[in-house]
Amino acid sequence: MRVYLKAGSKLFGISVLASMLGLSCSTERAEVASTYQMPSEVLVDLIDAPTTPDVSVGPNRKWLLLLERPSLPSIEVLAQRELRLAGLRINPRTSAPSRRRPVTGLKLLNIADRSERQISGLPKEPSLGNVRWAPDGSAIAFTHTRPDGVELWVADVSTGKARRLSKSLLNLSANEPPQWLPDSQGLICTFLPERRGAEPEIDSVPIGPIIQENMGKVAPARTYQDLLHNSYDEALFDYYLSAQLATISLRGKITNLGEAGIIWNVDPSPDGKYLLVELIHRPYSYLVPVYRFPKRVEVWDMKGRLVHQVADLPLHDEVPIAFDSVPTGPRSVGWRSDVAATLVWTEALDGGNGAARVQDRDQIYMLAAPFEAQPVPLITLAMRYRGVTWGTGDLALVNERWRKSRQVRTWIVKPDSPQAPQVVLIERSYEDRYSDPGSPVTIRNSMGRRVLLTAQNGQALFFIGEGASPEGNRPFIDRLDLLTNETERLFRSEAPYYERPVLPVDDSGNLLLTRREAVDEPPNYFLRDLGAETMQQVTSFTHPWPQLAGIQKELIRYRRADGVQLSGTLILPAGYQPAEGPLPMIMWAYPREFKSAAAASQVTSSPYRFNRLSYRSPLVWITKGYAVLDGPTMPIIGEGDARPNDTYIEQLVQSASAAVDEVVRRGVADRDRIAIGGHSYGAFMAANLLAHSDLFAAGIARSGAYNRTLTPFGFQAEERTVWEAPEVYFRMSPFLHAEDVNEPILLIHGEADNNSGTFPVQSKRFYHALKGLGATTRLVLLPHESHGYQARESILHMLFETERWLDTYVMRAGLD
Repeated sequence: MRVYLKAGSKLFGISVLASMLGLSCSTERAEVASTYQMPSEVLVDLIDAPTTPDVSVGPNRKWLLLLERPSLPSIEVLAQRELRLAGLRINPRTSAPSRRRPVTGLKLLNIADRSERQISGLPKEPSLGNVRWAPDGSAIAFTHTRPDGVELWVADVSTGKARRLSKSLLNLSANEPPQWLPDSQGLICTFLPERRGAEPEIDSVPIGPIIQENMGKVAPARTYQDLLHNSYDEALFDYYLSAQLATISLRGKITNLGEAGIIWNVDPSPDGKYLLVELIHRPYSYLVPVYRFPKRVEVWDMKGRLVHQVADLPLHDEVPIAFDSVPTGPRSVGWRSDVAATLVWTEALDGGNGAARVQDRDQIYMLAAPFEAQPVPLITLAMRYRGVTWGTGDLALVNERWRKSRQVRTWIVKPDSPQAPQVVLIERSYEDRYSDPGSPVTIRNSMGRRVLLTAQNGQALFFIGEGASPEGNRPFIDRLDLLTNETERLFRSEAPYYERPVLPVDDSGNLLLTRREAVDEPPNYFLRDLGAETMQQVTSFTHPWPQLAGIQKELIRYRRADGVQLSGTLILPAGYQPAEGPLPMIMWAYPREFKSAAAASQVTSSPYRFNRLSYRSPLVWITKGYAVLDGPTMPIIGEGDARPNDTYIEQLVQSASAAVDEVVRRGVADRDRIAIGGHSYGAFMAANLLAHSDLFAAGIARSGAYNRTLTPFGFQAEERTVWEAPEVYFRMSPFLHAEDVNEPILLIHGEADNNSGTFPVQSKRFYHALKGLGATTRLVLLPHESHGYQARESILHMLFETERWLDTYVMRAGLD
């Protein structure tokens, strides 16, 4: 096994460079003005192909709702005015989140007889969203976004007819969609305030400086974007997020509840008699997003009157950055799903500090209506609370998890008898995918709430899992006997298909709805009778990319120098044989951290998945004569007390070297014509591999972060600060090793990236460093694009740039 660790990589002047480099946020004028360009026609055809509908299963498990979506939006859509306030992105014309991909059509499909019912009466040029089934399955609510606002619509399932429910416009700026009331006779919504007035005007003459101060308290924060910056931003925030909470009947009658305010969350109690309401209030912050702003958590009656205040939570700007740290006070406040109106929440017992050494971490409490008694403790957890799945008064599953140890535990509790013995149902390492028992199956109860699906008089549960195995993922459904703790496997996916159970259509688990696909067969839904061993196809979605038919796909396994087993999906053009000679190749990867080599060696994909395309996928390059190694594993392992990132570079290079050696050994790739690429943390990986090895002919890095001193309070899986581990930040920053990048690298970044840590300045400053050092590099900034790209013009131009880069520095490498 050969490892190509680049000579000359060195550590020097860490503390001085960390304080000097990359701290400027200045921009420079583009060197070349350009219009959007088009890649080869075959790539355009792949991107423009219509997509298959999304599917939603109705609560009574009788209907599928097919949601049709349009092709990629134009850049004109993204270029509309957008407000970026406290981590939110808002379209001020519609008072709703921007950058949402709409639904343009709705169709009902009966699971049993496969009869279809088109939803009629939709608005012209529909731009639908927030699709919600009524709890009893009789109707479907959805929103329609018109140029000046958002309307509420409803469709009757029995007739398939849709109608607008009200002329009043909704306010969805806080991302709070309409919700059905439990009786299915109305919804609760946030409307625009009746006397909203005009948008605040900015005063070009400042009244004074912007001042922030800290009086000695420890308040670290990771790197956030789209924050508030000044008092004008605060005024805009108040203006656009203030909403009137109201109910609306199916006849369109609106009943206002309480005063207008910033409604962050609202949740009706299962019996429909109360509302759990979260309201954001001042003081705001310029350092953290809205979800960490102060808020009141209250219970209202259905007339909008305060019944009980759960908590008035302060600004959460002092949460420690150690993993598994949480705010103090009540959190994860919600309702028990199986009873009329019982509040449930958890509180930290360790001050919220994941680094504290304590025996117990979290305490879960319950409080039933009328909310006048003392809260009842349900369970004390030694790890961090991760949610509860309700079943009955005698059965609920409580989950806890701890990141440092990678441990997860599931408890069986009796909510109506909290003093009863609590039993551990599952305890395992969540890194060990081979032992994953799956997730419990839930269904909607009569109140529209999700509860455990049980069998055998409540003594058995169903679990659906991914079924990771050495031969790849093989999804399954199991029935677990709670009395014997024995599991019966009801179904497991078999080659050459990848078939995932969706849910049992009957309570016995014998009639099963699945989603089945193969390499050349798009996902479709099937109804399986497990008792009769018969199968009926429910949907008939066709292959949207026939150009990819016949391509070869194989899950390959190999080892790196330290013995860790790796894997990846090798994809070759249709009809290609290694005897024809090696091909140029693209490797597209994303590193992940592990606590054990055994877990890192596990297979994490399936060779039988449908070849689904997106702009993120490297699969498109098969049509241009390249081989692809998709998702070659790049594990960064830190066993015991070792920190994975302390040897990040060495492990990264070893993994990449093993992948290169394997594809060369197989005769499918030319060692001198292999490109490495990735998105986000994968872009960071690609830049590091070019800086610290000579394995690749070129690199493609999209929307990455390259200078870790710009994320000084941790990044990805690193919880140490730059002051605690400066040598780690230095060594892992390709910006600080730009002098060692001697292979061509293409940098692409969305100019409006809002992902934590991946500011566009990361690519700009890395490009400046590479240019100043004489590297072969190109920076492409996509206007209006965020961390993920959306506009057709942007994606096609990205493919144009990538195609040209690969053809120049990979396809023709060494051939001129």
